[in-house]
Amino acid sequence: MAQAIAAPSDEFGFLIRETQAEYREKSKTHLSSHALADFRRCALLYRRRQDGLIPDQDRPAFALGRQAHVLILEHAEQFNRLYVISDGPINPHTQRAYGKDTAAYREWKEALHDKEPISWADYELVSHLADGVYANPEAVSLLARGQAEGVVRAEYCGVPCQTRMDWFNPERGIVDLKSCDDLTWFEADARRFGYAHQMAFYQAVLERATGETAPVHMVAVEKKEPFRCGVWLLSNDTLTFARRENEAAIERLKQCELTGVWPTGYEERRVFDFL
Repeated sequence: MAQAIAAPSDEFGFLIRETQAEYREKSKTHLSSHALADFRRCALLYRRRQDGLIPDQDRPAFALGRQAHVLILEHAEQFNRLYVISDGPINPHTQRAYGKDTAAYREWKEALHDKEPISWADYELVSHLADGVYANPEAVSLLARGQAEGVVRAEYCGVPCQTRMDWFNPERGIVDLKSCDDLTWFEADARRFGYAHQMAFYQAVLERATGETAPVHMVAVEKKEPFRCGVWLLSNDTLTFARRENEAAIERLKQCELTGVWPTGYEERRVFDFL
């Protein structure tokens, strides 16, 4: 693997260090960008997720993303604290790894205590992602100084809010790390998944906490050869537009809380017209 960039720092007093579990627990009382994205998509979806009626799904792609974030942003020492690289226990009769639904695998995983297993194939992929990021000089410059996984909490539009930034650089601002299938289509993916709204939320909450408006960058690396990495600076116009839509959504959220009415957004008849 390529030489890692500088290790993260704890020098920024307004950033909170806490585990993912602690952050998720605080989401019961603080609005996050992901919860707001649910609400923008469908108020009823937001309400049911908040009530625990729709549990979060931990898909393999999500796990891979977390592993890549740790290796790229927090480096090998922290990665080795959190993960064990192994395909699991081997069945002596088949000479293959036991399935994850077997008692042998569960017992083996319990013996790891707080560590999570990552297969050798996934580790190889995550290492390639790291190499892709380290090969981009602009990405290395953004990640040369700062803190990973810093949490910020502040009141925004009269609502307690929280963010967990991938990286904060005191000179370059907010840096968010994304992985994608093909870098050619990353900008289209960013529009589809509402990344501008996510970044505008991060910027606004950080602004409320510090009084400063930080620039926002996205670093994207593709999950296949040649593992290209690109860097995007979000324009002020894009962030302003997304912030306005976020703030309008928060006002609608507050109204839903008052009335107890959580619409799907499709209550009225629509007209379908190709022309």
